[in-house]
Amino acid sequence: MPDDHVPDPSPVPIGNPQADPTTRISLRFEDWLTVLSLAALACITMANVIVRYLTSESFAWTEEISIFLLVVLTMSAGSSAFVRRLHIRIELLADGGSPARQRRFALLTDSICLLFFIGLTVLLGRMALDEFNWGDTSPAIGVPTWWYSMWLPILSAVITLRLAGMVRRAWGAVR
Repeated sequence: MPDDHVPDPSPVPIGNPQADPTTRISLRFEDWLTVLSLAALACITMANVIVRYLTSESFAWTEEISIFLLVVLTMSAGSSAFVRRLHIRIELLADGGSPARQRRFALLTDSICLLFFIGLTVLLGRMALDEFNWGDTSPAIGVPTWWYSMWLPILSAVITLRLAGMVRRAWGAVR
């Protein structure tokens, strides 16, 4: 039976690739942190799988470091997702209506997210300080837990600064 189907030479784009928005500080920091965290997570997990397969035992430290890397990955990717407007949102509300309404809605949602991350930065800073003061240690490795938790308020502050820039740009667009 002859094949009468001729494939379409023009590829169908996946997603909606857009250029990065103009920011004072490039998003490369978050992008590289995301890539390096994911690569380290994959290598550690693969090493643990191979060791577990060959010896029927696993590295105890991999779980703690994997959790830490997942949190770093989530926060660094979340920071760039906010700026690129790729975070979870209700498209009907965010993209619906007139351009003026869309700008006002963007200002409102960015402001709410900014307030949330200001609070989160403060609370994570207090948590890291408490872990430092109490001298908690991790169960598998025995290192101080503040070694892990001190990065959380820093990454949350990066997201806060990115959101502050977005609010500033949205405020300028609304006026």
